[in-house]
Amino acid sequence: MAQNTTIPVNVGVVLDVDFEVAKIGWSCINMAINDFYATNSHYKTRMILHSRDSKTDVVGAAAAALDLIKNVEVQAIIGPTTSTEAEFVINLGEKAQVPIISYSATSPSLTSIRSPYFFRATQDDSIQVNAISSIVHTFGWREVVPIYMDNEFGEGILPYLADALQEVDVRIPYRSVISPLATDDQIMGELYKLMTMQTRVFIVHMYPSLGNRLFNKAKEIGMMSEGYVWIISNDVTGILGSSTSLQIESLQGALGVKTYVPKTKELEDFRVRWKTKFLQDNPGEVDVELSNYGLWAYDATVALAMAVEQTAATANLGFQKENVSTSSTTELDTLGVSRNGQNLLKALANISFKGLSGDFQFIDGQLPSSPYQIVNVIGNGARGVGFWTPRDGLVRELKSSLPVTNISSSSNPKQLATIIWPGDSIAVPKGWQIPTNGKKLRIGVPIQQGFREFVAVTVDNATNTSSVSGYCIDVFDAVARALPYALTYDYIPFARADGEMAGTYDDLIHQVNIGNYDAAVGDITIIFNRSKYVDFTLPFTESGVSMVVPIVDSKTKNAWVFLKPLTWDLWVTSFCFFIFIGFVVWVLEHRVNEEFRGPPSYQAGTSFWFSFSTMAFAQKEKVVSNLGRTVVIIWFFVVLILTQSYTASLTSLLTVQNLQPTVTDVKELIKNGKAVGYLQGSFVYGILKNLGFDDSKLIPYSSPEEWDELFTKGSGAGGIAAAFDELPYIRLFLSRYCSKYTMIDPTFKTDGFGFVFPRRSPLVSDISRAILNVTEGDKMKQIEAAWIGKQGNCPVSSPSVSSTSLSLDSFWGLFLIAGVASVLALMVFAATFVYDNRETLMPSNSSRPSIWGRILNLFSIFNQKDLRSHTFMKSGNTDNVGISLPSTCAPSPSSFSVHTDFSREPPSPVYSDSNPNGQAPHRVAIDVDQRTNPNQENC
Repeated sequence: MAQNTTIPVNVGVVLDVDFEVAKIGWSCINMAINDFYATNSHYKTRMILHSRDSKTDVVGAAAAALDLIKNVEVQAIIGPTTSTEAEFVINLGEKAQVPIISYSATSPSLTSIRSPYFFRATQDDSIQVNAISSIVHTFGWREVVPIYMDNEFGEGILPYLADALQEVDVRIPYRSVISPLATDDQIMGELYKLMTMQTRVFIVHMYPSLGNRLFNKAKEIGMMSEGYVWIISNDVTGILGSSTSLQIESLQGALGVKTYVPKTKELEDFRVRWKTKFLQDNPGEVDVELSNYGLWAYDATVALAMAVEQTAATANLGFQKENVSTSSTTELDTLGVSRNGQNLLKALANISFKGLSGDFQFIDGQLPSSPYQIVNVIGNGARGVGFWTPRDGLVRELKSSLPVTNISSSSNPKQLATIIWPGDSIAVPKGWQIPTNGKKLRIGVPIQQGFREFVAVTVDNATNTSSVSGYCIDVFDAVARALPYALTYDYIPFARADGEMAGTYDDLIHQVNIGNYDAAVGDITIIFNRSKYVDFTLPFTESGVSMVVPIVDSKTKNAWVFLKPLTWDLWVTSFCFFIFIGFVVWVLEHRVNEEFRGPPSYQAGTSFWFSFSTMAFAQKEKVVSNLGRTVVIIWFFVVLILTQSYTASLTSLLTVQNLQPTVTDVKELIKNGKAVGYLQGSFVYGILKNLGFDDSKLIPYSSPEEWDELFTKGSGAGGIAAAFDELPYIRLFLSRYCSKYTMIDPTFKTDGFGFVFPRRSPLVSDISRAILNVTEGDKMKQIEAAWIGKQGNCPVSSPSVSSTSLSLDSFWGLFLIAGVASVLALMVFAATFVYDNRETLMPSNSSRPSIWGRILNLFSIFNQKDLRSHTFMKSGNTDNVGISLPSTCAPSPSSFSVHTDFSREPPSPVYSDSNPNGQAPHRVAIDVDQRTNPNQENC
């Protein structure tokens, strides 16, 4: 009863029955139909399959599709097998509004058709190129050669592959195209051509049958040996172990990418059932295994059956015929339009389920991107070494918790498991090597007329051969010997027939760029404009452009040279402090020290004499007060440092020759219109022009001797006042003439001398590492000593001229200490003095003078001797204390009176600062009134 209620729906299948992918797909399609309707027996529709063989031909595929649409009126077509056949079939499907579902057409070019009726039930090849570029970037390979099939399938991936490699800075120096109909001899010839190139990393994208022939020949001629890298695309890797047309023994050590399908119990059960069914249908093919293409064929068929059930039960399954003139009709003109096509299109776009291959859903007619597994062909199969996902890039294992990373920046080989490379090697191939055809590198060498220490080309007229020597040549030879492999090369002078250099250094670099030379070695400076056309190694010399000028003794020996050791501010400060210290010592000493007393002029002279005589430590006056001694000790220390520094500086000025450059500023040269020199043919000329030098003031030289001769003439007599050159040339020049010239700032930054190679040459990184190895060892010193020489005591660089005089900046700390000590001493003295004479300031009765009078009284006391000081007390005093004054300062009888206040205890027989018996000394009170004789000295 149910059999009579089902609705048959015609579905076409276009396959190449000669392809194993088609055979696997056809068996999976039939199993999908049986499984789907066995599970969903209540569905009203039943798909009826109508298969056609395209016979591996585009026309055959188009004819088969046309027959199915026009004569069978199929609602959809599964297939065709290849991308080349799919393009025309897709156009037919769009015209008839019949969905085309392909499980094996992977070319990205099919997307450009932009047909809504095309559904790709497989992974687009444009996705796997990111996995391939990540592998290349991870292992640091700089160049790869793609080997692809000469058809729509092979060419479709190339634009995407080139873009992905360019993002990780990988170059494609050559593209190897092989025809699907190529003979073994033609394949062998292409492989031999690849062997003559440096690149050893190959990416293979072709049909498995053609790929099998390619790898067989590669193994035969030794290209599957150590040092080679083979990366195979998903179209070949996807059928490893499942195809009898692919001999795994020829692929040993190759890396491959394949779409990852997670293992499930349902998948394993289906694999067992499929194997039984396939062997029943194909008893002679026992080695064929289920591939991902079979899983996609199964899921695509299930998706189509679900869409048919959603639409065909209530839709008109017929075709609408077009009204055309019978006089000019073709097969395409009479092609009808499916009435159910649009409904089926919408249903397919909304289908979503979990199939054998994983989550199955069409997004804009494509399956969503899935992870790729990285496999290594070893033994009888492929061993997984890692994964690639659009989110995480290369990873060892798939984990949902992995953080998002930037795949373009990941370059750690440890992200993958250990890989066995061709030749059973576990060492990562460097990706290139010198070709095995015996060709030596042709290295261009510039010809120097001067500075032959760097590069010297000598021609033997008898044998018409040339020999090359010099500093740069020895460095390159040492670097080549430091490489981990043998590098063979010949030096070719860049010369015309007459022996002269065939152009400029830029011309030599251009010859490397166009391929006439494989490299260039010499005194070639790394600059930006050159780096746009060639690649430089790391520099092997110090870098920069600097100025060389003559040196003269700048010290003028004249009568006033003794003033030069100190700057004017230090002279003034020192003088002021001598005056200040003299004043401080007078304040502290004149009341207690007889040597600082006398008429005012005498006291001033003595104070200043004492202060200034400390310069030679020739002072005769004794300092008796503790405060004075403290100040003088500190001042002695300051004077000692100052005089010693002055003596050292003056000695240097009078005895040591002070060679200074004649010019220190480039602007001064330009302002004064001085002529300057530069090395002929050097890029330094452009620097000088940019600085503003007039062309008439730029004079070239070609040798150190000519350089010295121009300096000797001078700027006003056809010579030069300064020269600008690179540091290596300057070092060589100064090693000969260090007593006459010096190098000064400014230094214009450059990158030094480097070796030149074509753009993206794989030799650059190895040579650069070898340069580091050589420059860090003793070999570089030996080469420099042999060619440039040892400079010994010659000054390599002289800074800008600076004053040799001692300034206040170096001594202000000492002056600060002396000043603070002096001020503190004055403050202590003043406080003590005021305290001792406080009765003079305090009014006791109305007979006391005014405040101003009391202050004058205090100053009068300050100007007198402190008779209580031990310096004015005589030894052996009795109880009666007598005060004797010089006749010159004896006051009038009414000037003062002396009162003695004797203690009850007997006096000490001899005066001392401290009474050993603990007895207080007798107090002497001296009352001084204001009636002192003005003509007498205040004592």
